Amino acid sequence: MKDGWTITDDPLTIRVGKRKLFADLGAERVLSAEKGTRKIAVEVKTFRRVSTIEDLQDAVGQFVVYRDLLAETDSEREAYVAVPDETLDGIFTEEIGKILLRRGSIRVFGYDIAKETITKWLP
Repeated sequence: MKDGWTITDDPLTIRVGKRKLFADLGAERVLSAEKGTRKIAVEVKTFRRVSTIEDLQDAVGQFVVYRDLLAETDSEREAYVAVPDETLDGIFTEEIGKILLRRGSIRVFGYDIAKETITKWLP
């Protein structure tokens, strides 16, 4: 919210057939009068397991499911995974993270836990 986003759903329900999935947040922000509103679905991940690779695999899998379902059910909304700054500056600066970002396998942004602010967006 400190970055100009309005939380619209907490959690965001994604309905597909008789199934319901729940992303952590739905948010939107007005870009300008001409450009309209940007809408996102956010899954917050802490990356606190012993294995960062397992955390990464789970985050990518969940991102792909939400991205693909939103493309069919709510095409104006983009999927993102929110991760703590140390994760963004860790695994996503390594070659494995760079490849996943470059190929569009995941879109992430970093946040400062203490300040509750978004710090950096990656594709």
